[in-house]
Amino acid sequence: MPTPAQIEEQIKLERQAISQGLHKLQKQTRQLEDRNYASASIYGVASIDTMLPSVIEEIERTSRRIKEGKNGVNFKEIAQYLSDVEPLAAAAIACKVTFDRVFSRDDKANALTKVLEAIGQAVENECQMRHYESEAPGLLNVLKKNYWHQSSGTAQKLVSIKTLMNRYDVKAWSNWGSANRVRLGTWLLDCIIRGTGWFHKVTIIEGKKTPNVILPTPEFLAIKDEVLANAELFSPEAWPMLIEPNDWEEYRAGGYLLNEVMLGHSMVRRTDSPPIQAREIYDYLNRIQQVGYKVNPFIADVAEVLYERRITVGKFIPIWEEQPPNRPPDIDENEEALLSYKRAKKLYHDRLNDNAKRNVRTRKTMEAVRRYRYKEQFFLPWSLDYRGRAYPIPAYLTPQDTDFGKSLLKFSREAMVTFDAEDWLRFQVATTYGLDKKTMNERIDWTLDNEELITRITLNPIGTIHEWEVADEPWQFLASCEEYYYCVISGERNYTCLPIATDATCSGMQILAGLARDSSTASLTNVLPSDSPQDAYKAVVEKALPNIPEQWREHIDRSVSKRLVMTIPYNAKFKSNWGYVKEALIEKGLDVPKDDITIITHALRNACFELFPGPKAVMDWVNKEVTNAIKRGEREIRWTTPSGFTATQKFMKKEFLRLRLQLMGEVRVNVATGDSDKVDLNHHKNATSPNLIHSLDASLLHLSVLRFDAPIALIHDSVLCRATDMSLLSTVVRETYMHLFAENDYLTDFAHQIGAETEPPIIGDLEPSSVVDSTYFFC
Repeated sequence: MPTPAQIEEQIKLERQAISQGLHKLQKQTRQLEDRNYASASIYGVASIDTMLPSVIEEIERTSRRIKEGKNGVNFKEIAQYLSDVEPLAAAAIACKVTFDRVFSRDDKANALTKVLEAIGQAVENECQMRHYESEAPGLLNVLKKNYWHQSSGTAQKLVSIKTLMNRYDVKAWSNWGSANRVRLGTWLLDCIIRGTGWFHKVTIIEGKKTPNVILPTPEFLAIKDEVLANAELFSPEAWPMLIEPNDWEEYRAGGYLLNEVMLGHSMVRRTDSPPIQAREIYDYLNRIQQVGYKVNPFIADVAEVLYERRITVGKFIPIWEEQPPNRPPDIDENEEALLSYKRAKKLYHDRLNDNAKRNVRTRKTMEAVRRYRYKEQFFLPWSLDYRGRAYPIPAYLTPQDTDFGKSLLKFSREAMVTFDAEDWLRFQVATTYGLDKKTMNERIDWTLDNEELITRITLNPIGTIHEWEVADEPWQFLASCEEYYYCVISGERNYTCLPIATDATCSGMQILAGLARDSSTASLTNVLPSDSPQDAYKAVVEKALPNIPEQWREHIDRSVSKRLVMTIPYNAKFKSNWGYVKEALIEKGLDVPKDDITIITHALRNACFELFPGPKAVMDWVNKEVTNAIKRGEREIRWTTPSGFTATQKFMKKEFLRLRLQLMGEVRVNVATGDSDKVDLNHHKNATSPNLIHSLDASLLHLSVLRFDAPIALIHDSVLCRATDMSLLSTVVRETYMHLFAENDYLTDFAHQIGAETEPPIIGDLEPSSVVDSTYFFC
């Protein structure tokens, strides 16, 4: 039970996480704070003080032209909205959104239409808050005082205040509409581009598609370190907690202490009105929230040294430095040299842009390390997606982080080192080094044979970087070496708390094998016991080779088939598979003609369908029955998993408005103006099989966690626990899978729940109870 002092410290931490940028950016944001602009969570962009003056000047110049009717019809239509926000605020909002989108980890976030809509929406959000200030200033002040700093992010602040304003019958806000937001966003983005020269529109070629995106220019990238140092402060972070999170209950928000008031995080994400779940789901989520963690001091020490010395290892990127390509002396008269230089320069800027994002991730992770380094323990609030999969709410110091981020974690509860634990530590060392496809004995033997290497790395990690950075997961390998050395080799430590990870073998196929009772698929995906781990990706290649052009056969291995096979259960289409195969061949340094890539892809897909008859039959049946359900008039697909989680899938077609806007030349934009009243059948067909699989692998973990009384962490279909507990956890997971598919005919249950018109395809030659004896089901 936390003490009042601990609760107070946690509340203080939550408030700091939300308002951290305010204190650092006080000088630049004073004018915005005077207008309550900082409370709207947009104050962060004022830190770009070198950018704002030129953007403001451009806004003022074009505003005058709009009023004079000199900027065209589309821009004239937004003039009515400009009186609601002064140039300083408009510039700050547009800069903030542009930075957030362009440097987002989401590859599609910088799509032109998304940037335009986001800028317009942010301006409307600010004007809506000012509308409430005008209509009910006293009430708004009280609501801000009581609720504002508990909210996480601009959107949640607005939702909270809007809901409360409606409750008090304050005059409603009149929505601007997507078209006007895009027009406004176009104007503001154009002002940023013209005023700074820091961003530009680029057309990307993706097969037959040529989407427009917004990217930073070389001029901006030259000063990116200074700008990104400010940009990383723009959004408040969700941090780990110093005390156990609040429990989730049917009518009570859990997680952060302030979440009960501000409702910034839902228990089930991406669901408009999530149904009340079974008691087991709340118990499961609350159980994983009670797991305590601490920072691994060994990894933290190594990271601090490498950060100071600017040494990159894997996903740990303190500062990325590379000289731009040299301009050839004969570039004016040598066309080939010119083309080669342009290609090299493009690749350089692509790497510069990509690594700038990754550099921000490292800096923020190190900030979190310094904040929690000496805390006795901390906790992670979790929530679920609409399929039932669990995700930590914080972005850093979680089991679902990068290799570097994962290596920083230890469980706060220790366990005695047993003989069994020693083998699991050996397993972790070898697996993280890259032997994840070897047998258990081979992994154990590899670690025993390399104890001299492990000792050398542990005692001198800085001097042996070249020896451990070559591992598949270098940072987790380093953490494993240190734990193994002190727990086993030297014996100085008689306890262990390092998370050991095991995961499913091609989990999508494993789930479909259980649904269809398909023994051939079960055998290839380690559902059935075997002396060594089965390799479904290699089996597909061997089956496909006779149908692959002879000149390429020696190059086609499991690395070429892996992504294709992994995504088949998730309804991946031929075009996506074609792209995966092409990427794999390029990584091998091969220039394969398009027609041959097509032949190779067809061969691999056909081999996959032949080797996995049960999964293909289930997917085809699901697509047919979803089509039947939608044609009967169903507007959503809903099913309940064996653990009691109710998954709700609702996809409506978007309504689009086609606009012609002027942005560095004419650009035609299709803008989604909202959901229509028509169900998106194709989306349902593509999504139901993947979502069914995800909901069932989540259900497997729900039930396993409730049977396991020790610290545990989750990464989708992977489980992590202490080495002392891993044998027990592996048994629990296998037994739970057996119970799910041996004692229940879930595919028939699913058929009844969605009102299927035909019987589900069940092959029936698999006995799921055999999985109990499968060493490599989770490994």
